[in-house]
Amino acid sequence: MNIETKLPKVGTTIFSVMSQLALDHQAVNLGQGFPDFEPPQALRDALTRAMAEGRNQYAPGIGTAPLREQIALKTQRLYGRRVDAGTEITVTSGATEALFAAIAATVRAGEEVIVFDPAYDSYEPAIELQRARAVHIPLTLPDFAIDWQRVRDAITPRTRMILVNSPHNPSGAVLSADDLDTLAEITRDTDIVVLSDEVYEHIVYDGARHESVLRHPELAERSIAVSSFGKTYHCTGWKVGYAVAPAALSAEFRKVHQYLTFCTFHPAQTAFAEFLASDPAHYLELPDFYQAKRDRFRALLAPSRLKLLDVPGGYFQLVDYAAIRDEDDVAFSRWLVEQGGVAGIPLTPFYECPPGTRLLRLCFAKSDATMAAAAERLCRL
Repeated sequence: MNIETKLPKVGTTIFSVMSQLALDHQAVNLGQGFPDFEPPQALRDALTRAMAEGRNQYAPGIGTAPLREQIALKTQRLYGRRVDAGTEITVTSGATEALFAAIAATVRAGEEVIVFDPAYDSYEPAIELQRARAVHIPLTLPDFAIDWQRVRDAITPRTRMILVNSPHNPSGAVLSADDLDTLAEITRDTDIVVLSDEVYEHIVYDGARHESVLRHPELAERSIAVSSFGKTYHCTGWKVGYAVAPAALSAEFRKVHQYLTFCTFHPAQTAFAEFLASDPAHYLELPDFYQAKRDRFRALLAPSRLKLLDVPGGYFQLVDYAAIRDEDDVAFSRWLVEQGGVAGIPLTPFYECPPGTRLLRLCFAKSDATMAAAAERLCRL
């Protein structure tokens, strides 16, 4: 049987490749972005109770009412926006599902979606499956900022969506209030939808605040904001996220969601609703929690020959390895696993046209022991 692939450019993700290499070579894995420490004990206890109390069947497709109500309270508390828990919040099976559903619900064949490189690897396949086209705009180096004039120049009558990500993966760059004002001005009086990937919304450093599209009244009316419980509560394996959007956009989003996953892990929804109500301070304390890890990791790497780029947000450290080896980042990543005993992620797979930089992404959402073990090996290079 002849099968013609719909995704000819897609193979095994770089995350799976590097994680397998890390296992093969017993390397310290700073590649895939997951914590190697546990979620809060009270949250785990709430999950156990939810299962014991029988929350083991299908949840409502849009999410349990208590969880959506807690998300609405959190959105108002953080961003000053009142959202309707019944019509504007949808719980999803992770943020990746929410991103796919948002693109599938709003982007049609022949239309265009503006993305910013380096772009998370799930964006373009979701666009291509709609028979649409990703229009890649590289972020400026070395600060990974958006060149808004290039955005203006890239907009055509076919532009349906602009996809932003802040804090940005992999660079950690964050959008400013001025950035959001410019995005609002560019999309004003158009039918362009803004899809805002905000999974690291609570991991912003040095006293800065996260500038969510939900905080911006004009943008909020045309945006789908995607968040992740997994990133916030150190439980990426539970795969629970959510999308906040105006009722009309949410209605279209839900049409896709109901036939994509229909509903999300019921016991976890019950646990998150309980924990959000009982311990709302957790996400407020997250910046300090991860800033301590960032600063410790940077101090451990200070004696190395790696050049450390600034980290305004997220839990990844970009390092310039040019002083160690003069080769492309994919080759260096393999060499580092095999010879250096540490796995990182190259940036090349996240570009349409790689700029030839010598940068590697290292995850510091790790225990002190893991960071120390990795740093010891990296300082020997």
